[in-house]
Amino acid sequence: MNGEIPYALTFDDVLLLPRRSSLKSRKEANTQTQFTKKIVLNIPLVSSPMDTVTEDKMAITIARKGGIGVIHRYIPIEKQIEMVKRVKRAENIVIDEPYRISPDERISVAKEMMEKYGVSGLMVVRGGELVGIITHRDIQFETDSRRVYEVMTPKKRLITAKPNISIDEAKDILRQHKIEKLPLVDDSGKLVGLITAIDIIKREMYPEAARDRKGRLLVAAAVGVREGYLKRVKELLEVDVDAIVIDVAHGHMDLVINAIKQIKRIYGDIEVVGGNVATPEGVEDLASAGADSVRVGIGPGSICTTRIVTGVGVPQLTAIMKCYEKAKAMDIPLIADGGIRFPGDVVKALAAGASTIMIGRLFAGTDESPGSIILRNGRRYKIYRGMASFYARLGKEEAEREMLELDDITDYAFTAEGVEAFVEYRGSVEEVVNRLISGLRAGMSYLGAKTISELRRNAMFIRISDAGWRESLPHDIEME
Repeated sequence: MNGEIPYALTFDDVLLLPRRSSLKSRKEANTQTQFTKKIVLNIPLVSSPMDTVTEDKMAITIARKGGIGVIHRYIPIEKQIEMVKRVKRAENIVIDEPYRISPDERISVAKEMMEKYGVSGLMVVRGGELVGIITHRDIQFETDSRRVYEVMTPKKRLITAKPNISIDEAKDILRQHKIEKLPLVDDSGKLVGLITAIDIIKREMYPEAARDRKGRLLVAAAVGVREGYLKRVKELLEVDVDAIVIDVAHGHMDLVINAIKQIKRIYGDIEVVGGNVATPEGVEDLASAGADSVRVGIGPGSICTTRIVTGVGVPQLTAIMKCYEKAKAMDIPLIADGGIRFPGDVVKALAAGASTIMIGRLFAGTDESPGSIILRNGRRYKIYRGMASFYARLGKEEAEREMLELDDITDYAFTAEGVEAFVEYRGSVEEVVNRLISGLRAGMSYLGAKTISELRRNAMFIRISDAGWRESLPHDIEME
């Protein structure tokens, strides 16, 4: 037991002092930042790996806005892999592996594939050689028993290009011939890729999107540390996931440290995110094990009850500031995970030392979050739950084991460290992101910061009283 007890603060306890600014417009504020040592984002927002927050729809939208989504692990590996694939195929400069079908397959199979993969056409291939294209238009009124070769557009009527074609050249061909798909074929006639008009349009629609070197959207995926996690990592890497996030409540454990070491030893260059921690020692141990960034936050989330159940945690602002001292020395980015309620909290977390902000509650309840909209007392809601809550833990265990003993269920009921709750339906997550980033740019302008690094350097915190906090909110008026 220690002697003197330190004092710790969270976001509502402080404000940032305004500083002299040379910014002529808030648009001058550059929100680019590091998610890991190698992964750069255009906005510092990360969607949390929770089963009521991030699946493929959320990850696609967040990446298009310039951030990154972490697909949760509370599903079979096959489903998680399929979600990563959907993100990676959502936008491409070149699709390396277009969906293919044999010319001898029945049309019913083509229909099933188009519906399953959410595409409007398939490349018809025999022995690797392109022989035609079949589209939704070709099969719309055809009987299921007919064969693909009977209705497809044959190769002799297709416009194709060489694999080394530039995007500008591809755009010219698509425009000139008024086509939507441009197969890439090598000198031997083998199909080696595909460029689509819709992918080029999307690239121009989302110029700030976070992309990999092939022009695909960035995506991360969560794994645990139980037996079999290395198999999950291996299969995720095979579908080109950009980062592996070790997702456990208490990250400063030998299990997590050893998992990071194992992943880095076996798979080398893959970016690994460790956590969660709340102390400089936790950052040091995970970084020393090979983590490429570290999540900070023990118990600050709105549906997390870790601090109440266990008596353990650190108020989030102090946790970030203390961890940043060690992270800076070890040249590793921090991810502030939890406790964000207002756009100003994003500014404070970044000013305190975080490089990115992981969001749960604010992204839950949107169109892109998993789950159905629930009508309750005339208002629309979605379910949001902590991943250490009773039903989340129960569902995960049921997925991993065929049977649960009564003692297991009773233990979960008494030791759950999260709750399930309703969050009000918010529409598209794009609006939430826009509001957060607008607040961030405004905060940066008040501190005279053109970059997030300058925001951190210029930051001067002051403590405020409860009265000071009340003064910060709308007051002495009647709200509608």
